[in-house]
Amino acid sequence: MKLTLVGGGGVRAPLFIESALRRAEWSNLTELCLLDIDGPRLELFGGLGTLIARQMKSPVKITTSLDPERALDGAAYVVTTVRPGLEEGRIKDERIALAHGVLGQETTGPGGFAMALRSIPTILGYADLLKRVSPDAWLFNFTNPAGLVTQALRDAGHDRSIGICDGANAAQSAVARWYGVPEKAVRTEVFGLNHLSFTRRAEIGGEDVLPRLLADDAFLAASAQKVFSPRVVRRHGMWINEYLYYFYYAEKAVDAIRSDSRTRGEEILDLNHGLIDQLTALDWRRNPDLALRAYHAYAHRRNATYMHYAQDGAPSMEEADRALAADAAVPKGDEGEGYAGVALDLVDALETGKPLYSGLNVPNRGAIEGLRDEDVVEVSCVVDRDGVRPLPIGPMPEAQAQLVHAIKRYERLAVQAIRDRDRDLAVEALVAHPLVLSYSRAEALVDEYLTAHAPYVGNWQ
Repeated sequence: MKLTLVGGGGVRAPLFIESALRRAEWSNLTELCLLDIDGPRLELFGGLGTLIARQMKSPVKITTSLDPERALDGAAYVVTTVRPGLEEGRIKDERIALAHGVLGQETTGPGGFAMALRSIPTILGYADLLKRVSPDAWLFNFTNPAGLVTQALRDAGHDRSIGICDGANAAQSAVARWYGVPEKAVRTEVFGLNHLSFTRRAEIGGEDVLPRLLADDAFLAASAQKVFSPRVVRRHGMWINEYLYYFYYAEKAVDAIRSDSRTRGEEILDLNHGLIDQLTALDWRRNPDLALRAYHAYAHRRNATYMHYAQDGAPSMEEADRALAADAAVPKGDEGEGYAGVALDLVDALETGKPLYSGLNVPNRGAIEGLRDEDVVEVSCVVDRDGVRPLPIGPMPEAQAQLVHAIKRYERLAVQAIRDRDRDLAVEALVAHPLVLSYSRAEALVDEYLTAHAPYVGNWQ
């Protein structure tokens, strides 16, 4: 079985490879192909993946390609994780939004719209090619903003595409860690949209343990819920996706991000350049152990300041830099599987037929009452050899439904605007977004993003 990673020259590719090789025997994986448009990065991070395969004594063949048709031909599964415009594009997204006093973040608000401007046409191009050369393949999209991109894929008729995000299963992971049980021993009930979802049940052995955990300050402080006040979590009575911080603490989030000396994109740009320089200086081919140690230190450092501004006592970017420089002993593998785990769990279920229960981004098909059948939602699903099916949720509580409906309207408008290259419709999309809500601001944002990303977006009406 061949699996292709689109964006295989990305810095996270070695982590994906490591996870895939651990599961290769029961997924029947024989070839893992890395596809990218950046030759030097593909050689570097594909090379690190080959080192990992050698250390693990894996029989899986690791291949690399700059040719999309060759990489996609014969693939049974494809995972898309690309960043058109690279880190520089992300920085523009952030800085333009912040200059207008609104959130600059790559998946939420105007920054997410700007990312979608570049991501949607790129992923649709790969999907069209995949449909031609490997029509029975499944496409798992992790490219941000995952919900919008998956909506565009489904609207374009790519019915074997699924949006994946580790955040959809964050409650399951946290509950499993707390009780010391395997993640698959925890069954959760997730509903909403990507980066805007809620988990209202978490069962172990048929018992819903979530109410007890949400009442426990220690659990909240040890999980992603620490970005919210405990009283906010308890008012909802549900696990809240951490990205809802940007809505429930909107002005605080913008002020905190603006007060940092670097945006997240600027920080990642510095980290990535530093890693590449370090691996080059180490001569990674001659010093594989040192190279892999440097790589895992990078991954640890990158995770250390994720949403640091939302967490009391979290290290600043500069403090994390100093800590890493002072102590290079980083535990190997503390990065977790992330999106790779979600994608590979899907492969396992579709290949073996053993049912998987997971939060995924799929068409609603009546699962969440009040949303359209064709709306891509983030919802609990069951996956087996017969495919992927959303589980019935019923009506959403009013407090959660209000925000979900508002953002879904924005998503519908945004996908249509990008598909039709319609500037006025893009303005309407941003006006519909609760973090913008202003024609004057939306018009300026759309015009500046179209200018900044002209090489990627083409001519708009």
